[in-house]
Amino acid sequence: MFLEQLKLFRLPSPPPEAPTRHLLIGGRIIDYRLKAGAKRLAMTIDERGLRIGAPRRMSMTEIEAFVQGHGDWVLKKLAELAKVSQPRHVTIKDGARLPLLDTEAEVRVLPGANRVRWVADMLVLEARPAADLAQLAKRALQKRALTHFTGRLAHYTGQLDLAVPKLALSSAQTRWGSCSRDGGIRVNWRLIHMPTHLGDYVVAHEVAHLLEMNHSERFWSVVGSLYPDWKAARSELKQRAASLPIL
Repeated sequence: MFLEQLKLFRLPSPPPEAPTRHLLIGGRIIDYRLKAGAKRLAMTIDERGLRIGAPRRMSMTEIEAFVQGHGDWVLKKLAELAKVSQPRHVTIKDGARLPLLDTEAEVRVLPGANRVRWVADMLVLEARPAADLAQLAKRALQKRALTHFTGRLAHYTGQLDLAVPKLALSSAQTRWGSCSRDGGIRVNWRLIHMPTHLGDYVVAHEVAHLLEMNHSERFWSVVGSLYPDWKAARSELKQRAASLPIL
């Protein structure tokens, strides 16, 4: 069942090939990238900075006049981004640290045959010299996620005296979880990077769908019985989505 549309959760595409340009706004030099060939003139600001799309026929004078006309907005959004953003792309290497539920996991890389294991909250990658460490780390994190959320699913179905349905992991970019009519539940494995209480909310939400395959008042009543503070958790999920690490 559809949970939340999380635009900020979508993994960003590779940086554009266009060269970086500069513009003076309010006494500050602002970097931006310009993509020609857009249907209309528009600006976006995310963790990659200011990007502008413009029709090919539009001159640089017109483009920069447009940006200057929205200079206050540009400076405000860049300032907001600087306060809340943190680096999302994580290079997996020996000593790297990853958010793991309510703590952090330290990564250790050792010579080996591309195997992964957990020592408490330490992620050990036994890797060949040419191994893709990011893929090894994902494999280990997904295994940890499946174990953790299997337990949480049993907890919440138990509160409703329901049989524990089949659990699968998802890599969806716009959903935290889903529930199908045959009773199967999918949970986004990246919730392993979130505090435990937020993953609990997602599981409780999907378990409620086992009784109500909708978002009616009765559905939210079931969610509230399982997870009373669901409104705060839903809001926190939206805020934290922008800081999920990308391996």
